[in-house]
Amino acid sequence: MPIKTKISLENLEVAFASKSDTELRKMYLIFATMNNNTAVKLGIKMANLAFAINFPIKGLMKKTMFGHFCGGESIEDSQKTVDELAAFHIRTILDYSVEGKGSEESYEATKNEILRTIERSAGDENIPFAVFKVTGLGSYEIMTKVQEGKKLDSKEQAAFEKLKSRVDELCNAAYEAKTKILIDAEESWFQDVIDQLAYEAMEKYNLEDCIVYNTYQMYRHDMLSRLKEAHHTAVQKGYKLGAKLVRGAYMEKERDRAKEKGYKSPIQPDKASSDRDFDAALRFCIENLGQINLVAGSHNERSNILLTSLIEEFNINPSDENVYFSQLYGMSDNISFNLANAGFNVVKYVPYGPVEKVMPYLGRRAEENTSVSGQSSREFDLIKKEIARRRSLKN
Repeated sequence: MPIKTKISLENLEVAFASKSDTELRKMYLIFATMNNNTAVKLGIKMANLAFAINFPIKGLMKKTMFGHFCGGESIEDSQKTVDELAAFHIRTILDYSVEGKGSEESYEATKNEILRTIERSAGDENIPFAVFKVTGLGSYEIMTKVQEGKKLDSKEQAAFEKLKSRVDELCNAAYEAKTKILIDAEESWFQDVIDQLAYEAMEKYNLEDCIVYNTYQMYRHDMLSRLKEAHHTAVQKGYKLGAKLVRGAYMEKERDRAKEKGYKSPIQPDKASSDRDFDAALRFCIENLGQINLVAGSHNERSNILLTSLIEEFNINPSDENVYFSQLYGMSDNISFNLANAGFNVVKYVPYGPVEKVMPYLGRRAEENTSVSGQSSREFDLIKKEIARRRSLKN
């Protein structure tokens, strides 16, 4: 039955139930560091330098940043994290977070690794999704030329056909495995190409169940209308629309390129506009649930509470598999654990890969935490409160 009580994301006992006192102190040190912008930038530079000169820093990284934000170095290594989350009714998306080197060999290697994540998720209710970035499978320069309507030479055309083939192979593998697959959003100047590949896959594989999901970055001022257009097309063509909603990850890059190239920025004028469209998109998806399958990727407490209210308003069971809440591993446990404890479907993105090759991901994660207003401070404050709460119980 649908919930009839208000959900609180402030229950710290639930939020940090999976953490021992020792783990909580480690988190305190990590977020205390991340709360300092200078320390973050210096730490990233020093870690990258250490790996470049083969300084033995790997063990330290696994005990700190890598250990907090990543599941392990391989799928098998991440199993402990999958099990720990599952014990609290939180599911996992295994996210291969190694950036490609831009060669056909690296694109094939990435595709093969994602195939392994699909194989691993098959039949395991604790790993309901796989995920990939299209730029891990082919050249963004070629996708940019395609979006701009420029003619490809024969070599570029062959490479583009291989990219399309890899995308279809992954979506087909998910379909055969009866699992779901998320296609991540990327930069606007080749996102149209990604969208087209996603919708072609949905038309093939989403006729009965929702297998393929596209991602909508609501910090773009045109994204709410694009979501509605995608839904309209899906209804016309008779397939289910898989929609993952996020606020977005490329804001500064988008604005800088728009200024450099002399076109209007695709980014919303302010955060309030992004919040407004994100919340409107949540309502639109819930209003059309069944035709749309939703993954709400958000670290915003208000938006997550709103979605629980919409689920209640539309008399939807919290465990309905058409709706998932999603957060990144190592962040916003107060959201993830409290929602899961209340019976909602919650899934964590769990990055994995060799430590030295996941450094670009870890660098972005650290910088995003310091740049997102209040994010690292919020995490840090919650950790301090939980440490104080536990101390008071012992006194």
